[in-house]
Amino acid sequence: MSQGWLWAIIIIVGLLTFSLRLSFIVFMGKMQIAPIAQRSLRFVPIAVLSALIAPALFFPNGSLELSLSNARLIAGLLAILVAWRTKNVLLTIVSGMACLLILQVFVLPH
Repeated sequence: MSQGWLWAIIIIVGLLTFSLRLSFIVFMGKMQIAPIAQRSLRFVPIAVLSALIAPALFFPNGSLELSLSNARLIAGLLAILVAWRTKNVLLTIVSGMACLLILQVFVLPH
C-alpha cells in the first residue's frame, strides 16, 4: 500500500468517525428519545468502565488470577469499598492507587 492511499484511508475514516459523532449532537436536539431508552443509556458509562477495568483486575498476566498475590485485585476491591462508602471519586482513585503502590513496592514485590 502506498503512502498516499494510507493517508487517504486515515482521512476518510477520521471524517466518518467525526460525522457519526456529530450526527448525534445535531439530531439529539430535534428528536425525542423514548423514556425506556433514556433510562437504559444511564448504564452505558458504568458498563464501559467495567469492561475496561475488569480485565486489568482479574487477568493481570493474561490468565485469571483470584489470589492474594494479585495486587491489582486487592487495590480494586479497596477502591470499590471506598467508592461505595464515600461516593467521592477523587478519594476512590487516590486510595486505590496508593494501595496498589504500597502493595507493589513493599508487600508483594516481584
